[in-house]
Amino acid sequence: MKPHFHKVPIKSQNSFSIRHERESSFGTVWHYHPELELHYLIKGNGVRFIGDNISNFSDGELILLGENLPHTWRVEGGMGSSAVEVIIIHFLPDCLGGDLLNLPEAYLIPKLYEKAKKGLVINGEAKEQVIALMRSTVNAQNLDRLIALLSILKILAETSETETITSAHAFYKSNDSETLRLNKVYAYTLSNYKNPISLQDVAAIANLGITSFCRYFKLMTKKTYNDFLVEIRVSHACRFLIEDSLTIEVICFECGFNNISNFYRHFKKVTDMTPLEYKRKYLFKALPEAKRPHEMSKAL
Repeated sequence: MKPHFHKVPIKSQNSFSIRHERESSFGTVWHYHPELELHYLIKGNGVRFIGDNISNFSDGELILLGENLPHTWRVEGGMGSSAVEVIIIHFLPDCLGGDLLNLPEAYLIPKLYEKAKKGLVINGEAKEQVIALMRSTVNAQNLDRLIALLSILKILAETSETETITSAHAFYKSNDSETLRLNKVYAYTLSNYKNPISLQDVAAIANLGITSFCRYFKLMTKKTYNDFLVEIRVSHACRFLIEDSLTIEVICFECGFNNISNFYRHFKKVTDMTPLEYKRKYLFKALPEAKRPHEMSKAL
Protein backbone atom coordinates (compact mmCIF):
# COMPACT_ATOMS: atom_id res chain seq x y z
CA MET A 1 0.00 0.00 0.00
CA LYS A 2 1.52 3.30 -1.04
CA PRO A 3 1.82 5.69 1.92
CA HIS A 4 1.63 9.45 2.20
CA PHE A 5 4.70 11.56 2.93
CA HIS A 6 4.40 13.19 6.35
CA LYS A 7 6.31 16.29 7.42
CA VAL A 8 7.21 15.86 11.09
CA PRO A 9 7.04 19.24 12.89
CA ILE A 10 10.36 19.94 14.63
CA LYS A 11 10.94 23.37 16.12
CA SER A 12 13.84 25.31 14.65
CA GLN A 13 15.51 25.61 18.06
CA ASN A 14 15.48 21.82 18.56
CA SER A 15 17.45 19.07 16.84
CA PHE A 16 14.71 16.49 17.39
CA SER A 17 11.07 16.27 18.48
CA ILE A 18 9.58 14.63 21.56
CA ARG A 19 5.86 14.73 22.34
CA HIS A 20 3.75 13.37 25.19
CA GLU A 21 0.19 13.22 23.90
CA ARG A 22 -3.24 12.14 25.14
CA GLU A 23 -5.74 11.81 22.31
CA SER A 24 -8.97 10.05 21.41
CA SER A 25 -7.24 8.45 18.42
CA PHE A 26 -4.20 8.68 16.18
CA GLY A 27 -2.63 7.16 13.11
CA THR A 28 -5.49 7.45 10.63
CA VAL A 29 -3.21 8.06 7.63
CA TRP A 30 -0.77 5.51 6.18
CA HIS A 31 2.43 7.54 5.99
CA TYR A 32 6.23 7.65 6.09
CA HIS A 33 8.88 10.24 6.97
CA PRO A 34 12.68 10.51 6.84
CA GLU A 35 12.91 10.72 10.63
CA LEU A 36 13.32 7.63 12.80
CA GLU A 37 10.43 7.24 15.25
CA LEU A 38 10.66 5.89 18.79
CA HIS A 39 7.08 5.18 19.84
CA TYR A 40 6.10 4.35 23.44
CA LEU A 41 2.41 3.51 23.83
CA ILE A 42 1.45 4.23 27.44
CA LYS A 43 -2.25 3.52 26.95
CA GLY A 44 -4.32 2.23 24.06
CA ASN A 45 -5.00 -0.80 21.92
CA GLY A 46 -5.88 -1.60 18.33
CA VAL A 47 -4.19 -2.71 15.14
CA ARG A 48 -0.92 -1.36 13.78
CA PHE A 49 0.30 -1.52 10.19
CA ILE A 50 4.07 -1.29 9.72
CA GLY A 51 5.59 -2.07 6.33
CA ASP A 52 4.11 -5.42 5.31
CA ASN A 53 3.14 -6.37 8.88
CA ILE A 54 -0.32 -6.24 10.46
CA SER A 55 -0.36 -6.80 14.23
CA ASN A 56 -2.19 -5.90 17.42
CA PHE A 57 -0.82 -3.29 19.77
CA SER A 58 -1.60 -2.69 23.43
CA ASP A 59 -0.44 -0.79 26.51
CA GLY A 60 3.29 -0.64 27.11
CA GLU A 61 4.58 -1.35 23.61
CA LEU A 62 7.88 0.28 22.62
CA ILE A 63 8.79 0.39 18.93
CA LEU A 64 11.61 1.91 16.89
CA LEU A 65 10.79 2.66 13.24
CA GLY A 66 13.55 3.41 10.73
CA GLU A 67 13.68 6.06 8.03
CA ASN A 68 10.82 6.05 5.51
CA LEU A 69 9.16 2.93 6.95
CA PRO A 70 5.40 3.24 6.23
CA HIS A 71 3.15 2.89 9.25
CA THR A 72 -0.13 3.74 10.91
CA TRP A 73 -1.98 2.87 14.11
CA ARG A 74 -5.72 2.25 14.26
CA VAL A 75 -7.16 2.62 17.74
CA GLU A 76 -10.14 0.56 18.86
CA GLY A 77 -13.00 1.55 21.06
CA GLY A 78 -12.18 4.91 22.24
CA MET A 79 -13.72 8.27 21.87
CA GLY A 80 -12.81 9.50 25.34
CA SER A 81 -10.18 12.17 25.86
CA SER A 82 -7.76 9.64 27.33
CA ALA A 83 -8.30 6.77 24.88
CA VAL A 84 -4.64 6.92 23.79
CA GLU A 85 -1.52 8.14 25.54
CA VAL A 86 1.89 8.08 23.86
CA ILE A 87 5.39 9.49 24.02
CA ILE A 88 6.96 9.81 20.58
CA ILE A 89 10.47 10.87 19.60
CA HIS A 90 11.23 11.81 15.98
CA PHE A 91 14.82 12.35 14.94
CA LEU A 92 16.85 12.42 11.75
CA PRO A 93 19.78 9.97 11.56
CA ASP A 94 22.31 12.82 11.71
CA CYS A 95 20.46 15.02 14.22
CA LEU A 96 23.39 14.76 16.65
CA GLY A 97 25.83 15.65 13.89
CA GLY A 98 26.95 13.68 10.86
CA ASP A 99 30.45 13.22 12.26
CA LEU A 100 29.11 11.27 15.23
CA LEU A 101 28.09 8.36 13.00
CA ASN A 102 31.63 8.15 11.62
CA LEU A 103 33.34 7.93 15.00
CA PRO A 104 34.80 4.48 15.75
CA GLU A 105 33.19 4.49 19.21
CA ALA A 106 29.75 4.98 17.65
CA TYR A 107 29.91 2.17 15.10
CA LEU A 108 26.86 0.43 16.60
CA ILE A 109 24.53 3.37 15.91
CA PRO A 110 24.56 3.07 12.07
CA LYS A 111 23.94 -0.65 12.53
CA LEU A 112 20.95 0.17 14.73
CA TYR A 113 19.58 2.54 12.08
CA GLU A 114 19.90 -0.18 9.45
CA LYS A 115 18.05 -2.74 11.60
CA ALA A 116 15.35 -0.16 12.37
CA LYS A 117 14.45 0.02 8.66
CA LYS A 118 12.49 -3.18 9.27
CA GLY A 119 11.00 -1.90 12.53
CA LEU A 120 11.97 -3.14 15.99
CA VAL A 121 9.90 -4.04 19.04
CA ILE A 122 11.98 -3.36 22.16
CA ASN A 123 11.61 -5.78 25.09
CA GLY A 124 13.04 -6.62 28.50
CA GLU A 125 15.39 -4.48 30.57
CA ALA A 126 16.31 -2.33 27.57
CA LYS A 127 12.66 -1.38 27.19
CA GLU A 128 12.34 -0.30 30.82
CA GLN A 129 15.53 1.76 30.64
CA VAL A 130 14.47 3.51 27.43
CA ILE A 131 10.98 4.27 28.76
CA ALA A 132 12.45 5.91 31.88
CA LEU A 133 14.72 8.04 29.70
CA MET A 134 11.87 9.01 27.37
CA ARG A 135 9.77 10.18 30.31
CA SER A 136 12.60 12.32 31.62
CA THR A 137 13.38 13.73 28.18
CA VAL A 138 9.87 15.18 27.71
CA ASN A 139 10.73 18.17 29.92
CA ALA A 140 14.52 18.18 29.44
CA GLN A 141 16.23 21.29 28.09
CA ASN A 142 19.39 22.11 26.16
CA LEU A 143 22.25 19.63 26.61
CA ASP A 144 20.15 17.37 28.81
CA ARG A 145 17.95 16.63 25.78
CA LEU A 146 20.94 15.62 23.67
CA ILE A 147 22.47 13.52 26.43
CA ALA A 148 19.16 11.71 26.96
CA LEU A 149 18.78 10.90 23.24
CA LEU A 150 22.36 9.66 23.01
CA SER A 151 21.77 7.48 26.10
CA ILE A 152 18.65 6.04 24.48
CA LEU A 153 20.57 5.27 21.28
CA LYS A 154 23.32 3.60 23.31
CA ILE A 155 20.84 1.25 24.98
CA LEU A 156 19.06 0.43 21.72
CA ALA A 157 22.31 -0.10 19.83
CA GLU A 158 23.74 -2.47 22.44
CA THR A 159 20.68 -4.55 23.32
CA SER A 160 19.71 -7.88 21.81
CA GLU A 161 16.22 -7.66 23.34
CA THR A 162 14.48 -6.76 20.08
CA GLU A 163 12.09 -8.37 17.58
CA THR A 164 12.01 -7.44 13.89
CA ILE A 165 8.58 -6.34 12.65
CA THR A 166 8.60 -6.45 8.84
CA SER A 167 9.84 -9.14 6.49
CA ALA A 168 11.46 -6.69 4.09
CA HIS A 169 12.39 -3.04 3.71
CA ALA A 170 9.25 -1.21 2.66
CA PHE A 171 9.40 2.22 1.03
CA TYR A 172 6.98 3.55 -1.51
CA LYS A 173 5.84 6.97 -2.65
CA SER A 174 2.35 7.94 -3.67
CA ASN A 175 0.34 10.87 -4.86
CA ASP A 176 -2.56 12.34 -2.89
CA SER A 177 -5.30 10.60 -4.90
CA GLU A 178 -3.74 7.16 -4.32
CA THR A 179 -3.40 7.87 -0.62
CA LEU A 180 -7.03 8.97 -0.37
CA ARG A 181 -8.29 5.91 -2.27
CA LEU A 182 -6.31 3.39 -0.25
CA ASN A 183 -7.18 5.01 3.05
CA LYS A 184 -10.87 4.73 2.13
CA VAL A 185 -10.38 1.01 1.51
CA TYR A 186 -8.43 0.76 4.75
CA ALA A 187 -11.10 2.52 6.81
CA TYR A 188 -13.95 0.54 5.24
CA THR A 189 -12.22 -2.78 5.93
CA LEU A 190 -11.46 -1.95 9.57
CA SER A 191 -15.05 -0.83 10.15
CA ASN A 192 -16.66 -3.84 8.48
CA TYR A 193 -14.30 -6.80 8.95
CA LYS A 194 -16.86 -8.56 11.19
CA ASN A 195 -19.34 -8.66 8.30
CA PRO A 196 -19.18 -10.28 4.85
CA ILE A 197 -17.24 -7.99 2.46
CA SER A 198 -17.52 -8.65 -1.25
CA LEU A 199 -15.02 -7.49 -3.85
CA GLN A 200 -17.87 -5.57 -5.42
CA ASP A 201 -18.41 -3.62 -2.18
CA VAL A 202 -14.79 -2.69 -1.67
CA ALA A 203 -14.16 -1.96 -5.37
CA ALA A 204 -17.05 0.52 -5.23
CA ILE A 205 -15.40 2.25 -2.27
CA ALA A 206 -12.27 2.64 -4.43
CA ASN A 207 -14.40 3.79 -7.38
CA LEU A 208 -13.04 0.99 -9.56
CA GLY A 209 -14.39 -2.09 -11.29
CA ILE A 210 -13.68 -5.43 -9.61
CA THR A 211 -10.93 -6.51 -12.02
CA SER A 212 -9.26 -3.11 -11.95
CA PHE A 213 -9.47 -2.99 -8.15
CA CYS A 214 -7.89 -6.43 -7.72
CA ARG A 215 -5.04 -5.49 -10.03
CA TYR A 216 -4.61 -2.10 -8.35
CA PHE A 217 -4.66 -3.44 -4.78
CA LYS A 218 -2.14 -6.17 -5.58
CA LEU A 219 0.16 -3.62 -7.25
CA MET A 220 0.00 -1.26 -4.29
CA THR A 221 0.20 -3.74 -1.41
CA LYS A 222 1.94 -6.81 -2.90
CA LYS A 223 -0.95 -8.95 -1.62
CA THR A 224 -4.53 -9.69 -2.64
CA TYR A 225 -7.41 -7.91 -0.95
CA ASN A 226 -8.63 -11.24 0.41
CA ASP A 227 -5.23 -11.88 2.03
CA PHE A 228 -5.33 -8.38 3.52
CA LEU A 229 -8.84 -8.93 4.92
CA VAL A 230 -7.87 -12.29 6.43
CA GLU A 231 -4.85 -10.70 8.15
CA ILE A 232 -7.11 -8.02 9.66
CA ARG A 233 -9.54 -10.64 10.95
CA VAL A 234 -6.79 -12.86 12.35
CA SER A 235 -5.21 -9.84 14.02
CA HIS A 236 -8.43 -9.15 15.91
CA ALA A 237 -8.83 -12.83 16.74
CA CYS A 238 -5.36 -12.80 18.31
CA ARG A 239 -6.40 -10.03 20.68
CA PHE A 240 -9.54 -11.87 21.73
CA LEU A 241 -7.50 -15.01 22.38
CA ILE A 242 -5.04 -13.11 24.56
CA GLU A 243 -7.87 -11.43 26.50
CA ASP A 244 -9.20 -14.97 27.18
CA SER A 245 -12.81 -13.82 27.70
CA LEU A 246 -14.49 -15.56 24.75
CA THR A 247 -14.49 -19.12 23.46
CA ILE A 248 -12.69 -19.88 20.20
CA GLU A 249 -16.04 -20.57 18.52
CA VAL A 250 -17.40 -17.15 19.49
CA ILE A 251 -14.16 -15.45 18.41
CA CYS A 252 -14.42 -17.14 15.02
CA PHE A 253 -17.74 -15.47 14.19
CA GLU A 254 -16.94 -12.23 16.03
CA CYS A 255 -14.00 -11.72 13.67
CA GLY A 256 -15.91 -12.33 10.46
CA PHE A 257 -15.09 -15.97 9.70
CA ASN A 258 -18.09 -17.94 8.49
CA ASN A 259 -17.18 -21.32 10.00
CA ILE A 260 -14.74 -22.91 12.43
CA SER A 261 -12.74 -24.92 9.89
CA ASN A 262 -12.26 -21.82 7.74
CA PHE A 263 -11.12 -19.88 10.81
CA TYR A 264 -8.59 -22.55 11.84
CA ARG A 265 -7.19 -22.82 8.32
CA HIS A 266 -6.64 -19.06 7.91
CA PHE A 267 -5.34 -18.59 11.46
CA LYS A 268 -2.75 -21.34 11.00
CA LYS A 269 -1.67 -19.87 7.67
CA VAL A 270 -1.13 -16.37 9.10
CA THR A 271 0.37 -17.20 12.52
CA ASP A 272 1.82 -20.69 11.91
CA MET A 273 -0.10 -21.79 15.04
CA THR A 274 -3.58 -23.03 15.80
CA PRO A 275 -5.77 -20.68 17.87
CA LEU A 276 -5.33 -22.92 20.92
CA GLU A 277 -1.54 -22.99 20.51
CA TYR A 278 -1.49 -19.19 20.18
CA LYS A 279 -3.65 -18.79 23.28
CA ARG A 280 -1.49 -21.14 25.35
CA LYS A 281 1.69 -19.42 24.23
CA TYR A 282 0.57 -15.96 25.35
CA LEU A 283 -1.13 -17.10 28.55
CA PHE A 284 2.14 -18.83 29.41
CA LYS A 285 4.03 -15.56 28.86
CA ALA A 286 1.59 -13.73 31.12
CA LEU A 287 2.11 -16.07 34.07
CA PRO A 288 4.64 -15.23 36.79
CA GLU A 289 7.74 -17.27 36.14
CA ALA A 290 7.48 -19.19 39.42
CA LYS A 291 4.02 -20.45 38.48
CA ARG A 292 4.65 -21.44 34.88
CA PRO A 293 5.76 -25.11 35.00
CA HIS A 294 3.10 -26.39 37.45
CA GLU A 295 0.08 -24.46 36.19
CA MET A 296 0.85 -24.81 32.50
CA SER A 297 1.43 -28.54 32.81
CA LYS A 298 -2.20 -28.79 33.91
CA ALA A 299 -3.40 -26.61 31.09
CA LEU A 300 -1.47 -28.62 28.51
